[in-house]
Amino acid sequence: MTITLQSLAQDRWVTPDEGRVEIASAIDGSVVARASSAGLDFAAMVAHAREIGGPALRKLSFHRRADMLKALGAYLGERKETLYALAADTGANRRDNAVDIDGGLVTLAAYASRGRRELPDTPFIVEGEVEQLGKRGSFVGQHLLSPLHGVAVHINAFNFPCWGLLEKLAPALLAGVPVIAKPATATAYVAEALVKLIHESGLLPAGALQLICGGTGDLLDHLTGQDVIAFTGSIETSEKLHAHRNVARHAIRFVAERDSLNAAILGADVTPADPEFDLFVREVVREMTAKAGQKCTAIRRVLVPRAQQAAVLAALKDKLAEVRLGDPRKDDKAMGPLVSRAQREAVRAAIATLQTEAEIVSGNPERCEGDGIDATKGAYMAPILLRARDPMAARKVHDTEAFGPVATVLAYDDIDQAIELVRRGEGSLVASLFTYDNVVAEQIALGIAPWHGRLLIVDRDCAAESTGHGAPLPALLHGGPGRAGGGEELGGLRSVHHYMQRTAIQASPRRLAALTGTWSRGAPSPAATVHPFKRNYDELAIGDSIETASRPITLDDIEHFAHFTGDTFYAHMDEAAAKANPFFPGRVAHGYLILAFAAGLFVDPAPGPLLANYGLDNLRFLKPVSPDDTIKVKLTVKQKSSARRPEYGEVRWDVEVVNQHDEPVARYDLLTMSARPPA
Repeated sequence: MTITLQSLAQDRWVTPDEGRVEIASAIDGSVVARASSAGLDFAAMVAHAREIGGPALRKLSFHRRADMLKALGAYLGERKETLYALAADTGANRRDNAVDIDGGLVTLAAYASRGRRELPDTPFIVEGEVEQLGKRGSFVGQHLLSPLHGVAVHINAFNFPCWGLLEKLAPALLAGVPVIAKPATATAYVAEALVKLIHESGLLPAGALQLICGGTGDLLDHLTGQDVIAFTGSIETSEKLHAHRNVARHAIRFVAERDSLNAAILGADVTPADPEFDLFVREVVREMTAKAGQKCTAIRRVLVPRAQQAAVLAALKDKLAEVRLGDPRKDDKAMGPLVSRAQREAVRAAIATLQTEAEIVSGNPERCEGDGIDATKGAYMAPILLRARDPMAARKVHDTEAFGPVATVLAYDDIDQAIELVRRGEGSLVASLFTYDNVVAEQIALGIAPWHGRLLIVDRDCAAESTGHGAPLPALLHGGPGRAGGGEELGGLRSVHHYMQRTAIQASPRRLAALTGTWSRGAPSPAATVHPFKRNYDELAIGDSIETASRPITLDDIEHFAHFTGDTFYAHMDEAAAKANPFFPGRVAHGYLILAFAAGLFVDPAPGPLLANYGLDNLRFLKPVSPDDTIKVKLTVKQKSSARRPEYGEVRWDVEVVNQHDEPVARYDLLTMSARPPA
């Protein structure tokens, strides 16, 4: 049954009553949905996001937003079969749809986890160290990241209706910015089903997510400098959006991922007898055929040493001959069709352009066959492999993207030529290099890195665990310079920062500590009347401190520590050798002896609310400690953050160890868990 897609506007589902565009199944051409954004009030949608969604998200800390994403991922995971059933009509088999659907859920979970692990339990981020701006330390500065008070407009491509929506949504919501998502119309029926599940979950605050099925109308006219546009699609559409008068006037942040002529390079050291040869051939074929080559990360240019060109072409042709076309609803091992017949015509036109410089060596763009398919109704196309006749003279292969199962082989004569050919792509999302030679790897990686957002170097050592050329990962950058759009998505918390404003805060240490919730030197540090380790998490205040008694360090202490631990390094045991070292005045105490003695000075031995010490950060030894020096410690509550479990919180302490002249000899952050009283 043909469905009419709805848009989610101002937390209400809106059904269009006119101007509907028909969306055909990629498999048999039957109409599966109709879409239109006619009747939507885009100004009201933007206002709803700003006035309802934004404030609701900004009330939540990063940890609460992360918990929201985690719960949403679990909810969707239990209902994902609905999405798989719909996604078959996009032309992808279940295995390829898993990259879209389960890949999107994995990305959602990854950002939930990072939000809990790497972000504070606050609605803002303190970035970097405090900078001293005055001689006496009474004027300091630090950077703070806070969420924009606008809306994130996400314009997605047709090839990943789930992953594309979720990989943009997760960092925006984690940052505290509401989203208006606009999926590509060709597969909008899958994105609509996903957003309906999200809306039905009730896990997001009102106004946090809206959906446009159809055109964007005058949406961009209502954006301001507090908004963000994140776009995935063609270079032509990207240019139009970026040049929009209102976008330019307000310098609206524009994150783009667009055309990318990604390359795979076979190292000059590799022969058909090497494992890397087979790995290379397998990866090229996989990237040509996964989702029928409709991936922004797919391999378009295949660079091979001229001496191996014949062997590579023969191996690729053999592997491509094994690829079967079929109905993706019935055969998970068959390659399905392109997303639409219109897309197939666009790919055929691009192949015709490539043929002015290259010859087809495998496949026919006008004819294909497969079990149980009708190539006249469905958008099927066989994989097409071309060979550039004169790689160094070719130009079209470096600026024409056939967004389908198409790749072109280019032979190179030496490493410099390979680097030059890759660079002609003018910026790509990813390149992969197959080599087992360190020199080849270094020369090519450094030669092409500035033109790429990601480089994959594959060899026999990592192949078994490699996630492959075409797989963006939440922890690593997804984006690329130049032709690829200049954007940066994913990359851990980098993508969260796109939705936040970095502001330099200049103030007194006292004011800065009060604002950021993080103590730094120069801020008040009142002496605690009760040892801080005897106070529970809720009783501790930022800046609470103690100063310990002094302890002498003797030569006997140093020698005992050396023999007890086995650390008999000459600087601790040989006076003449130590003096010959320009950093030491003679024999000195072990750094870890200083830490151990410091702990002995500030630790309260009795059972209490301090539960455990779980680490040290930022440890620096600043000045040697000689025999007969004395040390003492100042311990200050630097930062507090709640934990996943309500019975304790995490406390970061500033520890400064000084000698008898009040000169710092060591500094570090001590990390502990402190009990919280029952609620």
